Amino acid sequence: MKFSTKAIHAGQKPDPTTGAVITPVYLTSTYVHEELGKTKGYQYSRTANPTRTALEQNVAALENGDHGMAFGSGMAAIDAIFRLLKPNDHIIVSQNVYGGTYRLGKMIWEDFRLQFDFIDSTNIKIVERCIRQETRMIFVETPTNPTTEITDLAAIAKLAKRNRLISVCDNTFATPYLQQPLEYGIDIVVHSLTKYLNGHSDMLGGLVVTNDTKIAERLRFYQKAIGGILSPFDAWLCLRGTKTLAVRMEQHSKNAMQIARWLSKHKKVKRVFYPGLPKHPHHALAKRQMSNFGGMISFDLGSFAAAKKFLKRVKVCTLAESLGGVETLITHPASTTHSSIPPVQRNKIGITDGLVRISIGLEDVDDLITDIQQALHF
Repeated sequence: MKFSTKAIHAGQKPDPTTGAVITPVYLTSTYVHEELGKTKGYQYSRTANPTRTALEQNVAALENGDHGMAFGSGMAAIDAIFRLLKPNDHIIVSQNVYGGTYRLGKMIWEDFRLQFDFIDSTNIKIVERCIRQETRMIFVETPTNPTTEITDLAAIAKLAKRNRLISVCDNTFATPYLQQPLEYGIDIVVHSLTKYLNGHSDMLGGLVVTNDTKIAERLRFYQKAIGGILSPFDAWLCLRGTKTLAVRMEQHSKNAMQIARWLSKHKKVKRVFYPGLPKHPHHALAKRQMSNFGGMISFDLGSFAAAKKFLKRVKVCTLAESLGGVETLITHPASTTHSSIPPVQRNKIGITDGLVRISIGLEDVDDLITDIQQALHF
Protein backbone atom coordinates (compact mmCIF):
# COMPACT_ATOMS: atom_id res chain seq x y z
CA MET A 1 0.00 0.00 0.00
CA LYS A 2 1.09 3.57 -0.67
CA PHE A 3 1.31 6.21 2.04
CA SER A 4 -2.18 7.74 2.00
CA THR A 5 -3.82 4.32 1.92
CA LYS A 6 -1.74 3.15 4.88
CA ALA A 7 -2.53 6.36 6.77
CA ILE A 8 -6.25 5.63 6.51
CA HIS A 9 -6.27 1.84 6.92
CA ALA A 10 -3.10 0.47 8.58
CA GLY A 11 -3.77 -0.97 12.04
CA GLN A 12 -7.49 -0.32 11.73
CA LYS A 13 -10.03 -3.02 10.98
CA PRO A 14 -13.82 -2.73 11.26
CA ASP A 15 -14.98 -3.38 14.81
CA PRO A 16 -15.74 -7.13 15.05
CA THR A 17 -18.81 -6.57 17.23
CA THR A 18 -20.61 -3.81 15.34
CA GLY A 19 -18.76 -3.38 12.06
CA ALA A 20 -17.92 0.24 12.94
CA VAL A 21 -15.51 1.69 10.38
CA ILE A 22 -13.69 3.89 12.91
CA THR A 23 -11.67 2.18 15.64
CA PRO A 24 -13.61 2.53 18.91
CA VAL A 25 -12.23 4.22 22.01
CA TYR A 26 -11.77 1.31 24.39
CA LEU A 27 -12.27 3.07 27.72
CA THR A 28 -11.56 0.09 29.90
CA SER A 29 -8.85 -0.61 32.43
CA THR A 30 -9.15 -4.40 32.43
CA TYR A 31 -10.39 -7.30 30.29
CA VAL A 32 -12.27 -10.57 30.96
CA HIS A 33 -10.20 -13.74 30.97
CA GLU A 34 -11.92 -16.60 29.16
CA GLU A 35 -10.31 -18.94 31.65
CA LEU A 36 -7.19 -18.96 33.78
CA GLY A 37 -4.26 -18.15 31.51
CA LYS A 38 -6.43 -17.54 28.44
CA THR A 39 -7.30 -14.03 27.14
CA LYS A 40 -8.22 -12.39 23.86
CA GLY A 41 -4.84 -10.69 23.78
CA TYR A 42 -5.52 -8.01 26.37
CA GLN A 43 -5.24 -8.17 30.15
CA TYR A 44 -4.76 -4.66 31.53
CA SER A 45 -4.69 -1.34 29.68
CA ARG A 46 -1.35 -0.20 31.04
CA THR A 47 0.15 -3.17 29.16
CA ALA A 48 -1.97 -2.86 26.02
CA ASN A 49 -5.22 -1.33 24.82
CA PRO A 50 -6.90 -1.96 21.42
CA THR A 51 -7.15 1.75 20.53
CA ARG A 52 -3.52 2.33 21.41
CA THR A 53 -2.49 -0.81 19.52
CA ALA A 54 -4.25 0.49 16.40
CA LEU A 55 -2.32 3.77 16.57
CA GLU A 56 0.99 2.01 17.25
CA GLN A 57 0.49 -0.21 14.21
CA ASN A 58 -0.67 2.72 12.09
CA VAL A 59 2.34 4.97 12.73
CA ALA A 60 4.77 2.04 12.51
CA ALA A 61 3.36 1.27 9.06
CA LEU A 62 3.79 4.91 7.99
CA GLU A 63 7.47 4.70 8.98
CA ASN A 64 7.83 1.29 7.29
CA GLY A 65 8.63 -0.12 10.72
CA ASP A 66 7.72 -3.37 12.45
CA HIS A 67 7.11 -2.12 15.98
CA GLY A 68 5.41 0.96 17.43
CA MET A 69 5.20 1.95 21.11
CA ALA A 70 3.04 4.92 22.18
CA PHE A 71 3.73 7.03 25.27
CA GLY A 72 1.95 9.83 27.12
CA SER A 73 4.07 12.56 25.50
CA GLY A 74 6.98 13.02 23.14
CA MET A 75 9.26 13.58 26.13
CA ALA A 76 8.07 10.34 27.76
CA ALA A 77 8.99 8.56 24.53
CA ILE A 78 12.48 10.09 24.48
CA ASP A 79 12.90 9.30 28.17
CA ALA A 80 12.13 5.66 27.40
CA ILE A 81 14.79 5.67 24.67
CA PHE A 82 17.41 7.00 27.10
CA ARG A 83 16.45 4.17 29.47
CA LEU A 84 17.95 1.74 26.96
CA LEU A 85 21.35 2.95 28.25
CA LYS A 86 23.30 2.38 31.45
CA PRO A 87 25.25 4.63 33.84
CA ASN A 88 28.44 6.04 32.29
CA ASP A 89 27.16 5.47 28.75
CA HIS A 90 27.76 8.37 26.38
CA ILE A 91 25.20 9.85 23.95
CA ILE A 92 25.95 12.17 21.02
CA VAL A 93 23.03 14.54 20.36
CA SER A 94 22.33 17.18 17.70
CA GLN A 95 23.14 20.60 19.14
CA ASN A 96 19.86 22.09 17.90
CA VAL A 97 17.43 19.58 19.37
CA TYR A 98 14.18 20.61 21.00
CA GLY A 99 14.87 22.33 24.33
CA GLY A 100 12.99 19.63 26.23
CA THR A 101 15.41 17.00 24.96
CA TYR A 102 18.33 19.12 26.14
CA ARG A 103 16.64 19.60 29.53
CA LEU A 104 15.95 15.88 29.91
CA GLY A 105 19.54 14.97 29.15
CA LYS A 106 21.45 17.70 31.01
CA MET A 107 19.15 18.25 34.00
CA ILE A 108 17.82 14.76 34.68
CA TRP A 109 19.74 11.91 33.06
CA GLU A 110 23.19 13.35 33.78
CA ASP A 111 22.26 12.99 37.47
CA PHE A 112 22.02 9.25 36.76
CA ARG A 113 25.48 9.27 35.16
CA LEU A 114 24.58 9.28 31.49
CA GLN A 115 26.96 11.50 29.53
CA PHE A 116 25.77 13.88 26.80
CA ASP A 117 27.60 15.80 24.09
CA PHE A 118 25.49 18.23 22.06
CA ILE A 119 27.35 18.71 18.79
CA ASP A 120 26.91 19.76 15.16
CA SER A 121 25.48 16.55 13.73
CA THR A 122 25.32 18.07 10.23
CA ASN A 123 29.10 17.58 10.07
CA ILE A 124 29.74 13.83 10.03
CA LYS A 125 33.44 14.36 10.80
CA ILE A 126 32.56 16.16 14.03
CA VAL A 127 30.20 13.33 14.98
CA GLU A 128 32.92 10.76 14.30
CA ARG A 129 35.47 12.66 16.38
CA CYS A 130 33.07 12.69 19.35
CA ILE A 131 32.73 8.91 19.47
CA ARG A 132 34.62 7.41 22.37
CA GLN A 133 34.79 4.09 24.18
CA GLU A 134 31.69 4.85 26.30
CA THR A 135 29.53 6.03 23.37
CA ARG A 136 26.39 3.94 22.90
CA MET A 137 23.94 6.17 21.02
CA ILE A 138 23.70 8.91 18.39
CA PHE A 139 20.50 10.94 18.72
CA VAL A 140 19.76 13.35 15.86
CA GLU A 141 16.88 15.66 15.09
CA THR A 142 16.38 16.65 11.46
CA PRO A 143 15.18 19.20 10.57
CA THR A 144 16.22 20.69 13.91
CA ASN A 145 14.02 22.76 16.17
CA PRO A 146 14.08 25.72 15.57
CA THR A 147 16.86 26.46 13.04
CA THR A 148 15.96 23.66 10.58
CA GLU A 149 19.45 22.19 10.25
CA ILE A 150 19.55 18.97 8.22
CA THR A 151 21.57 15.91 9.23
CA ASP A 152 22.55 13.23 6.71
CA LEU A 153 20.63 10.21 8.01
CA ALA A 154 22.35 7.65 5.78
CA ALA A 155 25.77 8.86 6.94
CA ILE A 156 24.74 8.78 10.62
CA ALA A 157 23.28 5.28 10.26
CA LYS A 158 26.42 4.02 8.55
CA LEU A 159 28.66 5.55 11.21
CA ALA A 160 26.53 4.12 14.01
CA LYS A 161 26.54 0.61 12.57
CA ARG A 162 30.29 0.71 12.04
CA ASN A 163 30.77 1.58 15.72
CA ARG A 164 27.94 -0.64 17.05
CA LEU A 165 25.91 2.31 18.30
CA ILE A 166 22.14 2.80 18.47
CA SER A 167 21.02 5.50 16.04
CA VAL A 168 17.92 7.57 16.81
CA CYS A 169 16.10 10.24 14.80
CA ASP A 170 13.50 12.66 16.11
CA ASN A 171 11.29 12.90 13.01
CA THR A 172 8.67 15.26 14.47
CA PHE A 173 9.26 18.20 12.10
CA ALA A 174 9.34 16.11 8.93
CA THR A 175 6.80 13.36 9.77
CA PRO A 176 6.93 10.02 7.94
CA TYR A 177 5.19 11.65 4.99
CA LEU A 178 8.25 13.78 4.19
CA GLN A 179 11.04 11.59 5.58
CA GLN A 180 11.43 7.96 6.69
CA PRO A 181 14.63 7.53 8.74
CA LEU A 182 14.38 3.73 8.99
CA GLU A 183 14.78 3.59 5.21
CA TYR A 184 18.21 5.23 5.63
CA GLY A 185 19.29 2.65 8.22
CA ILE A 186 18.38 4.51 11.44
CA ASP A 187 17.50 2.12 14.31
CA ILE A 188 14.85 4.14 16.17
CA VAL A 189 12.45 6.89 15.10
CA VAL A 190 10.65 9.02 17.68
CA HIS A 191 7.73 11.41 17.23
CA SER A 192 5.84 13.89 19.28
CA LEU A 193 2.34 12.78 18.26
CA THR A 194 1.13 16.10 19.65
CA LYS A 195 2.40 17.88 16.57
CA TYR A 196 1.79 16.99 12.91
CA LEU A 197 0.68 13.39 13.32
CA ASN A 198 -2.31 14.53 15.36
CA GLY A 199 -2.45 17.91 13.65
CA HIS A 200 -5.29 19.49 15.62
CA SER A 201 -3.65 20.79 18.83
CA ASP A 202 -5.95 18.76 21.08
CA MET A 203 -3.90 15.90 22.56
CA LEU A 204 -0.47 14.96 23.90
CA GLY A 205 1.47 11.87 22.93
CA GLY A 206 4.74 10.35 21.77
CA LEU A 207 5.59 7.28 19.72
CA VAL A 208 8.70 5.22 19.02
CA VAL A 209 9.12 3.05 15.90
CA THR A 210 11.83 0.45 15.33
CA ASN A 211 12.59 -2.69 13.33
CA ASP A 212 14.76 -4.06 16.15
CA THR A 213 12.78 -6.67 18.09
CA LYS A 214 15.00 -6.51 21.19
CA ILE A 215 14.68 -2.73 21.42
CA ALA A 216 10.91 -3.01 20.94
CA GLU A 217 10.62 -5.63 23.68
CA ARG A 218 12.53 -3.41 26.09
CA LEU A 219 10.41 -0.35 25.29
CA ARG A 220 7.21 -2.35 25.75
CA PHE A 221 8.55 -3.47 29.12
CA TYR A 222 8.99 0.20 30.05
CA GLN A 223 5.39 0.88 29.00
CA LYS A 224 4.21 -1.86 31.34
CA ALA A 225 6.63 -1.30 34.23
CA ILE A 226 6.66 2.51 34.33
CA GLY A 227 3.20 3.23 32.93
CA GLY A 228 3.88 6.40 30.95
CA ILE A 229 1.53 5.24 28.21
CA LEU A 230 -0.89 7.01 25.87
CA SER A 231 -4.56 7.11 26.89
CA PRO A 232 -7.14 5.41 24.63
CA PHE A 233 -8.92 8.68 23.89
CA ASP A 234 -5.69 10.45 22.89
CA ALA A 235 -4.83 7.46 20.69
CA TRP A 236 -8.24 7.77 19.02
CA LEU A 237 -7.73 11.51 18.44
CA CYS A 238 -4.36 10.86 16.83
CA LEU A 239 -5.77 8.10 14.61
CA ARG A 240 -8.21 10.68 13.30
CA GLY A 241 -5.25 12.96 12.58
CA THR A 242 -3.02 10.48 10.73
CA LYS A 243 -5.79 9.85 8.20
CA THR A 244 -5.29 13.35 6.77
CA LEU A 245 -1.52 13.61 7.30
CA ALA A 246 -0.63 13.45 3.61
CA VAL A 247 -2.96 16.23 2.47
CA ARG A 248 -2.09 18.39 5.46
CA MET A 249 1.67 18.10 4.97
CA GLU A 250 1.31 19.01 1.30
CA GLN A 251 -0.53 22.22 2.20
CA HIS A 252 1.74 23.03 5.18
CA SER A 253 4.74 22.75 2.86
CA LYS A 254 3.13 24.76 0.06
CA ASN A 255 2.15 27.61 2.40
CA ALA A 256 5.53 27.59 4.16
CA MET A 257 7.50 27.81 0.93
CA GLN A 258 5.52 30.85 -0.19
CA ILE A 259 5.90 32.59 3.19
CA ALA A 260 9.61 31.74 3.48
CA ARG A 261 10.26 33.31 0.07
CA TRP A 262 8.29 36.40 1.08
CA LEU A 263 10.13 36.73 4.41
CA SER A 264 13.53 36.38 2.72
CA LYS A 265 12.84 39.60 0.78
CA HIS A 266 11.61 41.70 3.74
CA LYS A 267 14.04 44.39 4.88
CA LYS A 268 13.34 43.87 8.60
CA VAL A 269 14.10 40.13 8.46
CA LYS A 270 17.80 39.50 9.03
CA ARG A 271 17.78 35.79 8.19
CA VAL A 272 15.27 33.07 7.29
CA PHE A 273 15.73 29.42 8.30
CA TYR A 274 13.81 27.15 5.92
CA PRO A 275 15.37 24.15 4.12
CA GLY A 276 13.28 24.77 1.02
CA LEU A 277 15.17 27.98 0.25
CA PRO A 278 18.19 27.51 -2.06
CA LYS A 279 20.25 29.72 0.27
CA HIS A 280 19.74 27.31 3.18
CA PRO A 281 23.15 25.68 3.84
CA HIS A 282 21.64 22.18 3.74
CA HIS A 283 19.13 22.72 0.93
CA ALA A 284 20.66 20.10 -1.38
CA LEU A 285 20.63 17.44 1.36
CA ALA A 286 17.07 18.30 2.35
CA LYS A 287 15.99 18.04 -1.29
CA ARG A 288 17.58 14.59 -1.54
CA GLN A 289 16.49 13.25 1.85
CA MET A 290 12.98 14.70 2.15
CA SER A 291 10.05 14.61 -0.28
CA ASN A 292 9.15 18.22 0.60
CA PHE A 293 10.35 20.84 3.09
CA GLY A 294 7.63 20.97 5.74
CA GLY A 295 5.77 23.73 7.51
CA MET A 296 8.34 25.08 10.01
CA ILE A 297 10.11 28.41 9.48
CA SER A 298 12.29 30.45 11.81
CA PHE A 299 13.45 34.00 11.11
CA ASP A 300 15.64 36.48 12.95
CA LEU A 301 14.44 40.05 13.52
CA GLY A 302 17.75 41.15 15.02
CA SER A 303 16.78 41.82 18.64
CA PHE A 304 14.46 40.80 21.45
CA ALA A 305 12.73 44.19 21.26
CA ALA A 306 11.90 43.71 17.58
CA ALA A 307 10.68 40.16 18.15
CA LYS A 308 8.49 41.28 21.07
CA LYS A 309 6.91 44.07 19.02
CA PHE A 310 6.24 41.75 16.11
CA LEU A 311 4.72 39.01 18.29
CA LYS A 312 2.44 41.50 20.01
CA ARG A 313 1.05 42.69 16.68
CA VAL A 314 0.13 39.37 15.01
CA LYS A 315 -3.60 38.70 14.72
CA VAL A 316 -4.23 35.67 12.48
CA CYS A 317 -1.05 33.94 13.67
CA THR A 318 -1.53 32.63 17.21
CA LEU A 319 1.14 33.40 19.80
CA ALA A 320 1.52 30.02 21.50
CA GLU A 321 3.96 27.17 22.03
CA SER A 322 3.74 23.87 20.13
CA LEU A 323 3.50 23.31 16.39
CA GLY A 324 2.01 21.16 13.68
CA GLY A 325 -1.64 22.14 14.07
CA VAL A 326 -4.02 23.32 11.37
CA GLU A 327 -3.73 26.82 12.82
CA THR A 328 -0.58 28.91 12.45
CA LEU A 329 1.32 29.07 15.74
CA ILE A 330 4.14 31.51 16.39
CA THR A 331 6.55 31.65 19.31
CA HIS A 332 9.87 32.96 20.66
CA PRO A 333 12.18 29.94 21.23
CA ALA A 334 14.74 31.68 23.46
CA SER A 335 12.14 32.47 26.12
CA THR A 336 9.85 29.45 25.69
CA THR A 337 10.72 26.15 24.01
CA HIS A 338 14.51 26.52 24.42
CA SER A 339 14.71 28.56 27.64
CA SER A 340 16.40 25.63 29.44
CA ILE A 341 19.47 26.05 27.24
CA PRO A 342 22.02 28.54 28.66
CA PRO A 343 22.06 31.86 26.73
CA VAL A 344 25.68 31.44 25.59
CA GLN A 345 24.87 28.02 24.13
CA ARG A 346 21.64 29.31 22.55
CA ASN A 347 23.46 32.12 20.75
CA LYS A 348 26.18 29.74 19.61
CA ILE A 349 23.65 27.53 17.82
CA GLY A 350 21.64 30.37 16.32
CA ILE A 351 18.78 30.64 18.81
CA THR A 352 19.14 34.37 19.29
CA ASP A 353 16.86 36.69 21.24
CA GLY A 354 15.55 38.01 17.92
CA LEU A 355 14.61 34.57 16.57
CA VAL A 356 10.93 33.84 15.91
CA ARG A 357 9.60 30.37 15.07
CA ILE A 358 6.43 29.94 13.06
CA SER A 359 4.47 26.75 12.43
CA ILE A 360 2.65 27.50 9.19
CA GLY A 361 -0.95 26.33 9.31
CA LEU A 362 -3.63 25.66 6.73
CA GLU A 363 -5.18 29.12 6.57
CA ASP A 364 -5.28 30.94 3.25
CA VAL A 365 -1.65 31.89 2.65
CA ASP A 366 -2.57 35.41 1.52
CA ASP A 367 -4.19 36.06 4.91
CA LEU A 368 -1.07 34.82 6.70
CA ILE A 369 1.24 37.04 4.63
CA THR A 370 -1.03 40.03 5.19
CA ASP A 371 -0.94 39.41 8.94
CA ILE A 372 2.86 39.01 9.04
CA GLN A 373 3.26 42.11 6.89
CA GLN A 374 1.18 44.33 9.16
CA ALA A 375 2.91 42.92 12.25
CA LEU A 376 6.30 43.93 10.83
CA HIS A 377 5.18 47.58 10.57
CA PHE A 378 6.64 48.85 13.84
